Amino acid sequence: MKLSVKSDYAMRAVLELARAHPSGAVQRVEDIAGRHGIPPNYLVQILLELKARGLVQSVRGKEGGYRLAKPPAEISFGDVLRGIHGSVFDTPALANGKCPPELHRAWNRLKCAAESAADAVNFQQLVEEGAEKERMFYI
Repeated sequence: MKLSVKSDYAMRAVLELARAHPSGAVQRVEDIAGRHGIPPNYLVQILLELKARGLVQSVRGKEGGYRLAKPPAEISFGDVLRGIHGSVFDTPALANGKCPPELHRAWNRLKCAAESAADAVNFQQLVEEGAEKERMFYI
């Protein structure tokens, strides 16, 4: 299974927004893009897709930008992957009536495992993990 650069960029952006969530601060596209080496125009497209899925909100105006639409604990890796790709895992074999039943079952088990693993990781966990890492660095 190979995920796209787009999914990596989306995860980085959501993590940035999750870090800013407690303060309610809005994050500018240019700032997120600059910190992560993401082309700003591409990041806007990604954020618009995530907005359409209800994961982020946009704020208009001079001080505008983006923020999470819900708490980081309520947004999983799976949510972001579905927001970007429509699914966590997909294979044409699952829709192919000629796929042998034993392969179909194996593909389905793999799909369920990937979805379960992606849904088990939320952005609050990642924020806390990053904060713990920073505290350990300064000890």
